[in-house]
Amino acid sequence: MSEPSPSHQSSPASPQPAPPGATTALTASQTALPLLVASTFFMENLDATIITTSIPAMAADFGVAPSQLSIGLSAYLVALAAFIPASGWLADRLGPRRVFPSAIALFTLASVLCAMSTSLDMFTLCRVLQGLAGAMMVPVGRLVVLRNTPKPTLVRAIATITWPGLAAPVLGPALGGFISSTWSWHWIFLINVPLGIAAFVAALWLVKPSPGQRKPFDLSGFIASGVGASLLMFGVELASRTPADWPMVIACLAVGLLAMAWSIRHFVRTPHPLINLGALRVQTFAVTVWGGSLFRIAIGSAPFLLPLMFQLAFGMSAVTSGLLMLALFAGNLGIKPATTPILRRFGFRGVLLGNGVLVAVGFAMCALLSPATPLWVIALVLLFGGICRSVQFTTLATMGFADVPPSDMSGASTLFSALQQMTTGMGIALGALVLKITEVAGATPFGTASFRWTFVVMGAIALLALIDGVRLPADAGAQVSGHKPSMPSTSR
Repeated sequence: MSEPSPSHQSSPASPQPAPPGATTALTASQTALPLLVASTFFMENLDATIITTSIPAMAADFGVAPSQLSIGLSAYLVALAAFIPASGWLADRLGPRRVFPSAIALFTLASVLCAMSTSLDMFTLCRVLQGLAGAMMVPVGRLVVLRNTPKPTLVRAIATITWPGLAAPVLGPALGGFISSTWSWHWIFLINVPLGIAAFVAALWLVKPSPGQRKPFDLSGFIASGVGASLLMFGVELASRTPADWPMVIACLAVGLLAMAWSIRHFVRTPHPLINLGALRVQTFAVTVWGGSLFRIAIGSAPFLLPLMFQLAFGMSAVTSGLLMLALFAGNLGIKPATTPILRRFGFRGVLLGNGVLVAVGFAMCALLSPATPLWVIALVLLFGGICRSVQFTTLATMGFADVPPSDMSGASTLFSALQQMTTGMGIALGALVLKITEVAGATPFGTASFRWTFVVMGAIALLALIDGVRLPADAGAQVSGHKPSMPSTSR
């Protein structure tokens, strides 16, 4: 990415760091912006999962088999993965004031078109349009928040943005089932209309105009990264199906990995890359990318595995399973006000490592659940897991941008958004894959033992994600967390 002009650096788009622990008066825009981006993040993630329980009704209206509706899920996720890499360039070229509200408007329009679809082909095209809009909406919105939020209040802002993304996969299936059974499946898309209109008006009010930068478009990087991300997302989605077409899965993953490897090599060498990878030189951001991706893969499996275990292994009803999942949501939301004091007390490194162990403990506790476990105990386990995963998500998301310079912020936001989207999908696919492996090893299909071993594997992955964090200095990102280590720390 090209360096911003001096006038751009001194504008509100690049707030100067304040001393650790300093109090900073927030404008109305700085207070409301994270809430606005959180609402768009919620819409984007909700629409990735909300149709799962409405598939039978939609298939009946379209006159196709329910299994064919999986293309509606795939089209949305693939479009998100393919177009996210271009979001940073578009925001830099046209300015967030134009891109962010336009993306919200397009997402809302695409939602209406999805509700109006009369065939599977039309629905699939509308889902692609919806994914394209979502790819521009959330990354650009996050970039606006990062550029306009003072460092000492960044933790609170990122925590506000993060929790809807954690809640949406938990609430999506239950909400979709309730809406489609109470009214019709069309309303699972029409509920985006009032949210979208409100978000559009708020974006026009809150996002201030900023000059765009004339820069060439990296077409080669866009094609390579788009193909790579799309095939990886499509491959992991295919792997989560039953039965899985393994030759196709392997082919998609192999070609996707090759395309991504080539695009990374290209981004490093070209003078005007689509995604500036300069932020990877910053240790805190690099830890968020490498170890953070492993963590998100592990955590992304939980909303998929838990309802399956409750209904298929424990014999619970869909209603009971959905109510239990609300405990996970309560943990995600309830801990948010305490996240800032926790990070100020223990620092990014302390929370990343200590809470990371608790995340693994949460997976171990899920592995110990059985059909005989009282419901209140299960609810407490899920509440604990929701608290830990919310703290870890916020820690990674905030620490990643704590030390990134303004010139690299656009590329960092784009890369983070792309990885967040892909690793969540990979978590679902990996959970499904481990379940199948346990069956091949002799476990009863979808039995308690099968889920038990799957949770053990996910807990091990969560522990592996902590290796990167060990190398962090004790004062990593202190200007954002406000943490003051008792002993001076030297970078390693």
